[in-house]
Amino acid sequence: MKPDSLRGRSGGTSAGTNSRREFLLVAGGVAGLALAPAALAQSASGPGRSSAPTPAAAAATLQAIHKVVGTTPVNKGKVKLDLPALIENGNGVPLSVSVESPMTEADHVKAIHVFTEKNPLPNVVSFRLGPRAGRASVATRVRLADSQTVVAICELSDGSFWSGSVAVVVTLAACLEEL
Repeated sequence: MKPDSLRGRSGGTSAGTNSRREFLLVAGGVAGLALAPAALAQSASGPGRSSAPTPAAAAATLQAIHKVVGTTPVNKGKVKLDLPALIENGNGVPLSVSVESPMTEADHVKAIHVFTEKNPLPNVVSFRLGPRAGRASVATRVRLADSQTVVAICELSDGSFWSGSVAVVVTLAACLEEL
């Protein structure tokens, strides 16, 4: 067997080889940490995209909401929108919406609508419910184009509208078609 000082690269370990490997691992880790904030910011907003919706996208979302609610005011509350705050892939995001309602003939949820600010079509999904549904809770998967705010609006049998919203961060965007 060779003495420790002669092992070198032939399968043994010497102080020089270990320290070189450790140095390269540490240097690579430090370089990765130094570049991580820029890479994360780039992936969260994407090339050429900002975190705020464009004026045209914001107008399209407001128009879609106005088409559903008309001139009736939308109140905050009663609606619980559940989806992850950080989404790795925007292609299949689990989303559930529940509404505080007794679901009786006199007091029930008629519809639940989900809107997004940055998807090509802002009205993502609409559900129609009635008192026989038992509870006002729906779940599905949606595609999200980018980091944005998702809004759920429910229509009650008395004609009032209630809303809830959640801001989400999407690292890999979906729905990238331009209108």
